[in-house]
Amino acid sequence: MNAYRRVKPLMTALLLVSGLLLAGTMAHADRIKDLATIQGVRNNQLIGYGLVVGLDGTGDQTTQTPFTVQSIISMLQQMGVNLPLGTNLQLKNVAAVMVTSALPPFAQTGQTLDVTVSSMGNAKSLRGGTLLMTPLKGADGQVYAMAQGNLVVGGVGAAASGSSAQINHLSVGRISGGATVERALPNVIAEGNTINLELTESSFSTAALVVNAVNGQFGPGTAVAQDGRVIRVNAPERMEDRVAFLGALESINVAPAKTSAKVIMNARTGSVVMTQHVTLESCAVSHGNLSVVVNTAPVISQPNPLAGGQTVVAPISQIEINKEPGQVMLLEGGASLAEVVKALNAIGATPQDLLAILQAMKAAGSFRAELEII
Repeated sequence: MNAYRRVKPLMTALLLVSGLLLAGTMAHADRIKDLATIQGVRNNQLIGYGLVVGLDGTGDQTTQTPFTVQSIISMLQQMGVNLPLGTNLQLKNVAAVMVTSALPPFAQTGQTLDVTVSSMGNAKSLRGGTLLMTPLKGADGQVYAMAQGNLVVGGVGAAASGSSAQINHLSVGRISGGATVERALPNVIAEGNTINLELTESSFSTAALVVNAVNGQFGPGTAVAQDGRVIRVNAPERMEDRVAFLGALESINVAPAKTSAKVIMNARTGSVVMTQHVTLESCAVSHGNLSVVVNTAPVISQPNPLAGGQTVVAPISQIEINKEPGQVMLLEGGASLAEVVKALNAIGATPQDLLAILQAMKAAGSFRAELEII
């Protein structure tokens, strides 16, 4: 009995490890909703120009931002206030801003949207300000929403006696539910008897897998691939049936095709990202480090007080060049991603060194992957 008690936890652990290994070998499946979007169902960007008032002396300096003064005069004229000619406005509590938002698909009149308010002048802070009524226009120049409300700025700053301190950004604020939709877009889902699925990444293999999964769920001929990205799907004509159909369509699980071997390199930061299928052919890599250190220190030459000369500051530079002995590492052919990284780390390659090494491997024809530099 005691032996059984000792063996039972071990058997349970082995079964758990076996289950994890089996789960790791199973093909990963994604929903069509995660692989593709419905053509026409998208956000539409909105933009507007407005004024933020009520700032505590942190607004635009009107002498340097004439557009702020022009906007204030135009707004006052619309309110029935006419300023005398030659009036020089010196305002500190007003800032000119750009207001941006996104009109989501199927947005209806009266729905509220979040807006982002960004200073376009030289205002020090938008904290505590109020955005005046601002029309938000789309790419076609039509007004689709009106924005107004109190700003919430995530930063804070203080200044006194020439010293200042600031946390986060003060020239950008946000208004939750600060815009109201005034015009609705036409419903593209209700048009025609077909809809188009657009894969987020173009792939003929994934497109074929999606077509097979949809036809297996709804019957042959329901889906037809137009190319490596667009898939045409026959949909019910009745709107209520179409919504239920699209809901079931998005929930279908598809195991996407394997991605191509690719390496992304950021030349500015030295970041290197590789996909799982990167392999190498046999090659030898020589790696050596060369460092140049330059130190400059000023030397002051001061003449005798009775000589009538001038004090001269002359810089003296010391240059030191250090070179570490190069290493030659043999990389076996058919190496996997883990083996590639392990081999490059073994020769002491830094991320910046990897940029040059991978480029040289690609030029030599021993690097089996697409190389993209961003």
